[in-house]
This record gives sequence, C-alpha cells and structure tokens, in this order.
Amino acid sequence: MKALKPRKMGVLHRMFHFYVDFINSRLYFRKVHTIGLENMPEDGTPVVLVSNHQNCLNDPIGLALALDDRKPHFLARANVFRNPVANRLLRGLGLLPAYRMAYEGRSAVGKNAETMNDVNEALLHGETVILYPECGHQDKRWLGTFSNAYLKMAFAAAEASGFDRDIYVMPTCNHYSTYFRARGQMLIKFGRPISIRPFYDDYKRNAHEAARKVNAFVRREIESLMLNIEDLDNYESLDYLRQSGFGEEYARRKGLSPDNLPERLLSDKELVERIEQAKRRSPEQAKHLFRLTRRLVAGIGELHIRDWLFDNTPTLMSQTLRLVGLLVGLPLFVASIIPTFLMYLVPRLMIKRMIRDKMFYSSINLAATVLITYPLCCLLPTVLLWIYAGWAYALIYFLAFPLMFIYSWNYISWVVKFIGCYRFISTRNRRKVRHLAALRRRIFTHLDQMLQSVGQCE
Repeated sequence: MKALKPRKMGVLHRMFHFYVDFINSRLYFRKVHTIGLENMPEDGTPVVLVSNHQNCLNDPIGLALALDDRKPHFLARANVFRNPVANRLLRGLGLLPAYRMAYEGRSAVGKNAETMNDVNEALLHGETVILYPECGHQDKRWLGTFSNAYLKMAFAAAEASGFDRDIYVMPTCNHYSTYFRARGQMLIKFGRPISIRPFYDDYKRNAHEAARKVNAFVRREIESLMLNIEDLDNYESLDYLRQSGFGEEYARRKGLSPDNLPERLLSDKELVERIEQAKRRSPEQAKHLFRLTRRLVAGIGELHIRDWLFDNTPTLMSQTLRLVGLLVGLPLFVASIIPTFLMYLVPRLMIKRMIRDKMFYSSINLAATVLITYPLCCLLPTVLLWIYAGWAYALIYFLAFPLMFIYSWNYISWVVKFIGCYRFISTRNRRKVRHLAALRRRIFTHLDQMLQSVGQCE
C-alpha cells in the first residue's frame, strides 16, 4: 500500500500552537524539560504515543507541544464535541471524540467506529495519535491498570494497510514538581519506540494474546520512565519522605540536583525503590517508620508549615528582612496585580464552584488562562492601547504583561512563605515545632539505618 504523506498543521493551527506553548512553557510552568525526543521516529512514521495520565489536560497539552514538527491527534470526551462550532474547532486541532458507556450511553458507543476510522486514517498518513491506556487520570504518582484499546487501534491500522506499514508504540511519561500550583516544573520523557511488526503473525493467529504481550512490555517501559509509588496504603508517607529534606539530601549524595526535576525524578525513583526493598526485608521496621511519618505529616499539616523550615529555621532578623522586602516590593505588586488580577480570580472561582476532582485544578487554570483571562488581561488592553494611545504604549504593555504576571505570582508566594515562617517561629507553636523536629530527626535516622542495612545486603 502506498504510504500517505502526513498532514501538516495549518497556519492558524501553528499560531495557536505557538500561543499555547507560550502560556504553558513560559507563564504557567517555570520550566518544561523534554528528554528523549530524539527517540521519536521521524515524521511520516505511524506512531501511537502512550503515557501515564496524572494531570488531566496538562498531560496531552505538554505532549502535543513537545511534538512541534507534527500534527498529533488525541481522544477527548465526546460531550465536548456537541456544539457544531466546538466540534469543527476541536477536530481542526487534532482531537477526536471518544464515546463512553458511562457518560454517553450504550447506543452512543457504536459511534466509536467512526473515531476508529479517523485513527486509522491518521496512522496511515504517518501521523501521531496520543492515547492514555489507564483510561482516566490518577490522583497520585502511580501507574494504573492498562486497557488494550490503544493496541487494538494500532493493529487495526496495520491490518488496514495489509500489514505493510510498520506501526510504532512510543512509551512516554509526564511528571510534575507540583500538581496544583503555577510556576512549577514539568517533565516530558520519551522512551524507546516499540515496533509492533514482529507481532503481526501473532496477531493474525490470536489478536488478544498478541495485544496482551505488547501491552505488558509497553507498561514496563512506561513504569521505568516515571515515579510509580505502588504502595498506596503508605503513599502519603512515601511521598512525604521523597520530597522532604531527607529526599533532597539523598539526591545530593547521588550527585544529583534536588532542584532539577529530571535529576530529582531519578533520585526519587531510586529512593522509593530502596524503601520498598527495606520494607520487604524488615516489614515491622517499615511499618513503624510509616506510622511515625504519618504522625509527622499530620502535625506539619496542622500547623500549616513546610518541611524545608526544619532545615532552614527562620530567625527574627531574617523575618524582618523578608518583611522589609515585601513592603519595598508592595507598590510594584499593586501595579502588577491590577492588570493580572483576572488571571488569578477566574480560575479560582471556576475551581471552587464547578470542579470537585482536584486533579483538574491545574488544567482549569491553564485552560482559563489560554481561552479567557490572558486575552482579556493582555491582548484586549494591548489592542485598545494601540487604538487610543499609540503603538509604543501598546508594545510596552504587551511585553511587560508576562513579567507582571510572574512578579505577582512570586510576590504572593513570598507572602505565603513569610506567613509560614511566622507560624514556625511563633511562641504559641514553639513546643509543637520542637516535638515535630525531634520526631523528624528520629524518622530520618531510622530510615537511614534501614537503607544502610539494605545496602549491606546487596
């Protein structure tokens, strides 16, 4: 079968791609790391890109932006395609509707045949289709059960080509320094592409068994890329330990930077794996460790303080200097927050009134910024200034607005940090803080001993 040429993004699509990339990679996230993109097969090769799914809309947006030389397609909930205008716009951006029995009903599921045909067409054009085998986002850093649906699509495209085209599955992972706040770090990591051509004969004999084999291999590859905390019963304790001062020091011992997300991911993966090894070797000691850690996490949460304060205890002098800095920067904050206020207000109102699932929070923030608040706060005033004050004022405002947003966000973070430091050194909390500090030292010493015993046995 003659290979079809991949369809490229149109001019409007490219402009929107650039705009979203600016909002996502320059404003919302402080740093976006892309690793292993060179592993991606060249454009024109059919690729089913699969990934873990932990942060809703941010995951596919990050992947789509990383693939800036091709037009990706990914499946979205069918209900967002109901409006004719939205349907045309979303399909133009590469989205395809996925009909689910739980939401659209049994009768609507049959419409997925049309979506399958669109997926086949995209793959036979040598394009990329992004899918999430977990069939839903997680609320923790762990990997859920995989559905074989993405492999049914991949093998169906191969069959449609008469098994002439080589279809690749690309394992990928998304990872974040934080799920719920702007100005964090995002990591997109590409693994090794997996050709399904060697399984074509197996598929002809037993389609289900061939998909099962490939699915198990793909899942292991994605698991090797990401932080997968499988012990959900002790998830809160493990997540605290790897983010705590102990986790930072562990990274430094390995020669890795705790502030660099790709390096911190490597350190966190190793630390969690070694704790799991220690737990298997000494389950009672691990149980005791987790029990103490839960007490510590509860105490820190009760005081609304951060773990780093135990290693960088604020003094009265440092607090005074922070206060002076906040007062000096207050006029600039006021000048910056006035034009950027909607970028904080609208997402927060939408989240509180409409969204229950906390894993949608950052997605709503990003979507509201792209579609509503940035046009209202930056683009519209720029046009009005151009009309009524001249192009020079419009250009100054347009260039200054992103800096005002970043400064406003940082200033609010500095205020939150100041309040946390005050709680930490407050006379009212002094006894509780001393108790928590002693408990924290006890936990870290106990964990260090457990890890050393594992190392001696290796």
